Amino acid sequence: MTILCVRFQLPPTSEAALPGLLGTLEEFTPVIEALPPDGALADLRGTERYFKRDVEEMASLIRVRALAWHGVDCVIGAGPGPMFARMALREAAPGTTRVVPEDPCALAEFLAEQPVRALPGVGTATARTLCEYGLDSVGKVAAAPLSTLQRLTSARTGRELHEMAQGIDRGRVVPNAVSRSLAAERPFPRDELDPDLHRRALLSAAEELGSRLRALEKVCRTLSLTVRYADRSATTRSRTLPEPTAHSSSLTDAAYRMYEALGLQRARVRGIALRAEGLDPAERASYQLTFDPVDEKVRRVEEVADRVRAKFGPRAVMPGSLVA
Repeated sequence: MTILCVRFQLPPTSEAALPGLLGTLEEFTPVIEALPPDGALADLRGTERYFKRDVEEMASLIRVRALAWHGVDCVIGAGPGPMFARMALREAAPGTTRVVPEDPCALAEFLAEQPVRALPGVGTATARTLCEYGLDSVGKVAAAPLSTLQRLTSARTGRELHEMAQGIDRGRVVPNAVSRSLAAERPFPRDELDPDLHRRALLSAAEELGSRLRALEKVCRTLSLTVRYADRSATTRSRTLPEPTAHSSSLTDAAYRMYEALGLQRARVRGIALRAEGLDPAERASYQLTFDPVDEKVRRVEEVADRVRAKFGPRAVMPGSLVA
């Protein structure tokens, strides 16, 4: 089985092009998992035989079509499973394909050389803990006893680390629909270092998402934040909301918390994007009852503001900090 992990090299203002690019992948396989804001996993099982091309030729064909039809290049990692495809993507240079062969010896050699941070799901805190004990590479993690890994992390995390380091990839490509999400992007005219302007961009994007969700009579269960930097890299964080919501104030609070958790210091930010995911009809959502008069007042003001915007335009009513 061959899995592709594709990251499209989208400019900060072109996240909306992702559905069309996924359509390009669907020309080759129906088993596609969207990875917003700019990526996807594709299961090519059976596709190579149908097109009579190997994985590198298939990846090249995908790159050519993405360039010809959408003007977007991509970088691709390929491997026998989603974990290996994601790790191969980390090593691929822009506009190239990195393929991890299925030979067991080649897989073991590839894993042994990887830093522990390359394993999917290993965050900064877990990587720091492992490195403090000398487990700074996947090869060293593979050689460590399972009990040691579980003592350093947790029973579940240690077991997952041990399996991944041994080359056991239990991941699957789960087809999903990127259309079940809404995105709002705020690019900066220049690389921006001012945290206050970052927060204003978050507030503006959250206000837009809330207004669009209410207009569609939808609520979202998850909010994702993507921060793009001057070196074209990006950081994405997601947070499951306490309850499904379409209220701008709740979305803004969640966006602020995710931004503060990044701990950016003097970061040159090129653009910020928020994505509301897991959309459901508002009429089916359950809500926690509240007796807070301030919260009720905010919701009533929000309803009035929506009616004013519908009549006089989106800028008829906005937070005071965004007027400038």
